[in-house]
Parts: sequence; structure tokens; C-alpha cells
Amino acid sequence: MAMNVGNEGGDDVPMSDINTTPLVDVMLVLLIIFLIAIPIVVETVPLTLPKVAYEPTETKPENVSLSVRSAPDGTCEVYWGMTRINSEDLLDRAVKKLEDEIEKQGGVENITEENMPEAHIRGDVNTQYKCIGGAIFTMQRAGFARVGFVSEPPAGYTTGRL
Repeated sequence: MAMNVGNEGGDDVPMSDINTTPLVDVMLVLLIIFLIAIPIVVETVPLTLPKVAYEPTETKPENVSLSVRSAPDGTCEVYWGMTRINSEDLLDRAVKKLEDEIEKQGGVENITEENMPEAHIRGDVNTQYKCIGGAIFTMQRAGFARVGFVSEPPAGYTTGRL
């Protein structure tokens, strides 16, 4: 690696060209270091997660129980308890339910996760997703922070943790 200071004619003017070979060498070394170091950084902490067949549903009187199914004509049927309602009535009832619960608790400042009502949705196995998704969206839009699904485990499963 030599540096050319000028030409043979006597002009001692430095060249304005940069020798890029050392720069490329440094970049290749950094690339190799990063290729070796990235798998070490990407590793995750090994965890043993709990094995749960299903969690039993805690039924509280303030929870909302919805049933969703597809009608024979392809429309969605949503039931609040045993009463069939449309999406506008579902939103109105859900907002009213939350307002009543807030009033019962003495104001918004007294609402916690424990005393906040939940929405439990039972969806028929042959129901289109748009029906269940619409019910979820409507309940979340009304202000329900917790929306869960109720299912029936296969025969032979036990409740609780394995």
C-alpha cells in the first residue's frame, strides 16, 4: 500500500482519490463479527409454560353471556342471555351495562379489573367468523376490556392444570 504524492513532472500535488481497499477490509471483518454475534443475541430464555387443558370460567353476576350462531339463511344471530338482539341493540345494551356497573361501583375511580364485567361469547362450531368477530368488535367498542370465549373441552379432559 503506497501513497502517490504527485506525478513525475515535478508537481507535488496530492491525489484526491481514496484507497478503498482498507475500508472494504474493515467492513468485511465487521460483517463476519455481526454474522457470528447475531445468533447469540436472538436466543431466547428457555421457559416451561403451564400445560392447561382449559380454564374453568368464573361466572359473576355482572358478566355478559352472548351466544352467536349462523341462521339457516346465512345471517348472524346474537343472543344476550336468551333474547335475540341485533348489533345496534347489542351496542346499546353493552354501553348501558357498563354505565350501570360504573354507577353501582360509585364512579370510574372505583373500577378495577376484578370488578369490571366481562363478555363471554359462546360461538357455534359452524358459525362464520364474521358473526363472532362482529360480536367481539361491538363489545370492545362498547368498552368491555375483557372478551372471552366459552368452549366445551373434549371428553376425558380434566379441569385445572396438568
